[in-house]
Amino acid sequence: MSKESHYVSRQPDQDGIVHWNDEENLIWQELLERQLSLLEGRACNEYLHGLEKLALPRHRIPQLHEVNAVLQEHTGWKISQVPALIDFDQFFRMLANKEFPVATFIRSREEFDYLREPDVFHEIFGHCPLLTNPDFAHFTHTYGKLGYQASKQDRAYLARLYWFTVEFGLLNTPQGQRIYGGGILSSPGETLYALDSDKPERMPMNVLDALRTPYRIDIMQPIYYSIDGLHQLHDIAELDIMELVEQAKSLGLHPAKFPPKDKMAS
Repeated sequence: MSKESHYVSRQPDQDGIVHWNDEENLIWQELLERQLSLLEGRACNEYLHGLEKLALPRHRIPQLHEVNAVLQEHTGWKISQVPALIDFDQFFRMLANKEFPVATFIRSREEFDYLREPDVFHEIFGHCPLLTNPDFAHFTHTYGKLGYQASKQDRAYLARLYWFTVEFGLLNTPQGQRIYGGGILSSPGETLYALDSDKPERMPMNVLDALRTPYRIDIMQPIYYSIDGLHQLHDIAELDIMELVEQAKSLGLHPAKFPPKDKMAS
């Protein structure tokens, strides 16, 4: 989160309006339409209900105040404009204050299919629908408060829990597994891979295991953790997560399910 970005966020004007150009709005439209075509039978119902509540515009990037009007009504959250990348202190502080950071840039066509840093499409389309859900919102708020008080070492463990829930979580339903993680829902390749491929492992969520599971941001995930309902996120938030972090530190990380970067090409 503190690494340098080659993108520059657009600054809102004095009225809080971000002025997007035609190409940026077109990229939003194409990303949105592509993802919407993939979500039927894959995204969880709570996400789809949140998407309905947000009523995101199809032909232009939404303004932050439009999203905030919905979030404030349902869970008291809001999104706030940030530079392309922020440090962990600011990230956790914002979540602790029920503010979700949104970098006001959108990916270039050269990175249309895969982007290593979160853009406005990832943050709004991927995460904001579930921020209308009280259980998801409570978990994210609690996570922010814990992370803001945590040490640098403990934050590395907490990051794994966030990765395997908010970003890449699956949810069990009577109709089969569905997606709730925003990192999957904003990625066409991973939306298909997470549910349809026979390559990844899909494990029941165990918080201690998630805290100990290494991940990489630049590959399809080799393992996903699934919960039995968003109420389980609320239950996880009520656990003594920092005590579980201490246990994870004592036990150490699980073996990685992926090769080191320098061996990927061999």
